[in-house]
Parts: sequence; structure tokens; C-alpha cells
Amino acid sequence: MAWKPQPLANLLDSDRQAAAIFLFPAFLLLGIFVFFPIVYLFYLSFTTDNFTVTGTRWVGWQNYWRLLVTPEFAKVVANTVYFTVATVIPSLVIPLGLAALLDRKVALRGWLRTAYFIPSITSMVAVGLGWRWLFQNEGPVNALLEWMGLPSVSWLGSTVWAMPVIILLSTWKQLGFNMVVFLAGLQVIPQQRYEAAELDGAGEWQKFWHVTLPGLRPTLVFATITTAIFTLRSFEQIYIVTGGGPLNSTNILVYYVYEQAFAQFDFGYAGAAATVLLLVTLILVYIQLRVWRE
Repeated sequence: MAWKPQPLANLLDSDRQAAAIFLFPAFLLLGIFVFFPIVYLFYLSFTTDNFTVTGTRWVGWQNYWRLLVTPEFAKVVANTVYFTVATVIPSLVIPLGLAALLDRKVALRGWLRTAYFIPSITSMVAVGLGWRWLFQNEGPVNALLEWMGLPSVSWLGSTVWAMPVIILLSTWKQLGFNMVVFLAGLQVIPQQRYEAAELDGAGEWQKFWHVTLPGLRPTLVFATITTAIFTLRSFEQIYIVTGGGPLNSTNILVYYVYEQAFAQFDFGYAGAAATVLLLVTLILVYIQLRVWRE
């Protein structure tokens, strides 16, 4: 009697074994490229590892103590908080208003949606170079100010104005993605709610405040957390436009980790700073998951 190959499902004892076999490649890749680097980063933060002939030496919590007592790190944390808050707020308010307008049947609605989304798919390197050209001392922005009779500003050389330039760039870059997210959220709000509000005599602002915003609550939470995470890991715009300067005024946590690791070769200290950033990100993800579950 000839042997006939059996289906794979018949060779497995249970659905749990089948799931384990099919998920093993994914877990293996996650372990190699995600979990192992995280564990190694945590280990690195307790050492003075600098990949030189001196080797690795265990120092315990010394790197974390250096973070607490180093004034430069306190400045970086303050810059990160300022940058994150000042980027997240307009990155939510402006796309929300645009989504509410584009959700209606306005002229050129399809074209406008595409135009607003283009920044999200544009290379940050190319955008950063363009932004640097716009705001240089002899750039178009200062030329416009002089044409209007206003004094020119050293945007990228000023400790006051350099960060707002980076914030404006990051907000512009995030605008299209959040607008699409809000447009998707508006589609799931039942139209009957707006009709009931109109019957009660509600105006446009009242409908937006009492119907649209409550209906967008899950979407708002998602957009807020994801925007905060995207902002915390911002690196390209700092590296290309300002390089963390002038006088560390635009140096945020991700760029600070890069500097300590690949400019100072202090990998243990950089690992401690990166671990702090990782913990902040995990807290944001935990908040998002809790809110979504509720």
C-alpha cells in the first residue's frame, strides 16, 4: 500500500502545539532583534563598557547616579520635555481641525488630503536640509522679514529660536499622519448623534464639543501617545538642522544618547540614558493599552 502524506494539522497533537510551531520564527526574530538588544542595553548601563582594550567593568548604579548629578543631562531632559509638549499639542490641534473640515464635502477635498499627507512620506533628511536652507541667516525666511521691514533673526544660531524651528519642522512632519487618523475616527461616529444634536438646537461648535470630541476619545488617546513616542525618538531633524546646538539648546535625549555613545564612546553612560528613554516610552505604551482596554 502506497504511503500518503498526511496534512500537517493531523501530525500535531493540539492547537497549542500548532500555534507554537507557527509562531516560533516570529518569536525567534523578535528575540534576536528586539528583546536581546533591550536586555544587553540594560546590562550595558551598569558597566563602563567602551569597546576598547580596557574591556568591560561592572560599576552598578554609577551611570544612573551620573545622570542625576550631571547638569548637562538635566538640561537635555528639560529640552526634551519642552520639545515634546510643544510638538504634541499643535500636532493634535491642527490635524484635528483640518480633519473636521475635510470630513465635509469641501472643494478639492481629495487633493487637500493628499497635500497634507505628503510631509509624512517625505524623507526627513531631505526635509531637514530644506528647513536648514530656509532658516539660515541669508535664507528665504530672513529675506521675507527684511522685505516686510522687520529685522532678520539668527534662527539656527540663537538659543531662543533654534528649538522653535525644530518644533515647527516636527509638527509639519507629523501633521498628515494625525489628520488621517482623525479622519478615520470621524467616520465611526454615528451620524444620528449629530442629527439629534441639531434637533436640540446645537450649533456647530456645540456639536464639535459635545459630539465629535467624545466620539474621538479613543482616537485622541492613540494619536496623543503615538505622537509623543514619535517625538521622543526624534533624531534626524536635530542631527541635520542644528546638531544639538547652539549651546545644547536643541539637544534632546535621543541625540544625547548618540553623542555619548558614538562621539564620547561612553557606552555605559549612554546605555543608562537610553534605558531612561526606554522606560518613559514603555510607560506611554502602558497608558495607551490601559485606556484602549477601558
